[in-house]
Amino acid sequence: MAAIVALDHLIERLATDMALTDAQLAGALGATPRSLERWRKGGTYPQHESRRRLDAVVTLRDRLYETFDDAADVASWLHTNSNYLGGIKPIEAFQVGRVDSVAAALEALDSGIFL
Repeated sequence: MAAIVALDHLIERLATDMALTDAQLAGALGATPRSLERWRKGGTYPQHESRRRLDAVVTLRDRLYETFDDAADVASWLHTNSNYLGGIKPIEAFQVGRVDSVAAALEALDSGIFL
């Protein structure tokens, strides 16, 4: 039961820390908003690919907060068009499951590459 409570807390924390809608977070996890709700309630648990993606989202969240000072700055970066991502917003890449691309854009920013 503790793992379910921890998962519920983690999902809520990710949504809050990254200012994500359920649809955005579900997309990043390769799941549906309905699956996300079942995970919150403890009805099911993310399986192989979704667990891997969940780990990647947690890692990305942690890196975002190493780069930016606060939640407003994180949200601003996620919702601003990125030349590194071909002119789309990081949140748009994130929502279609391209967490790796968003992480690469953040790495480029951290490395001083401004496109």
